[in-house]
Amino acid sequence: MGISRVNAGSGNVTGEKRLHVGCGTNILAGWVNIDIESLSGVDLVLDAGGGLPFDEVALIFAEHFIEHLDFCAGLRFLRDCRRALSEVGVLRLSTPNLDWVWCHQYHYGQWRDDGEAVRDCFWMNRAFHGWGHQFLYNRQALTEVLRESGFAHIETASYGESRHPELRGLERHEKYVDSPDLPHVIIVEASGRSSSSSEILRGPRAEFEQAIVIRPPERSRKR
Repeated sequence: MGISRVNAGSGNVTGEKRLHVGCGTNILAGWVNIDIESLSGVDLVLDAGGGLPFDEVALIFAEHFIEHLDFCAGLRFLRDCRRALSEVGVLRLSTPNLDWVWCHQYHYGQWRDDGEAVRDCFWMNRAFHGWGHQFLYNRQALTEVLRESGFAHIETASYGESRHPELRGLERHEKYVDSPDLPHVIIVEASGRSSSSSEILRGPRAEFEQAIVIRPPERSRKR
């Protein structure tokens, strides 16, 4: 594959290296379709959470993928995306919106009976743990994690829309009722390179990582 280039001024993207990570059965022509399972149409069977063996990539697209990684693995994945992309490459992410989940799946204070309260309890746990989800983001948190990963420019986009023609109409995941003010998915495009870290992320990240440390069980004492 040759070196890919992005025309930042016009938003046009040209080149061969386009990675579709976590593609499943949604195969995109002209892209390297990557999945952890050997499904029909997959070009490369790879655990992308463990690294991407590419460089000088023009585009990376990952729809409903990062929420299946725990926070630390997700951060490593985004850092590796930044490493794999060319200086002008673009990463497009689509992931469930935690704000939408909270507003549409849990209705505290609005329950008419215990049945609705129990239903919402299961809905919320399904959103977090169902379908293999590990970590859900809101827009602000995802933006800060991308900055921490080395991206300088992060912009939101709408389902199927992009200022880059090659990134339009890619999403295939089922849609839910939402609004422009509260979309059910967060879609962002990240580019550029930065060496600065996120001050906003530091405290909450440290508290979270300390809380999820799994300690091995104490060994039974010999008697």
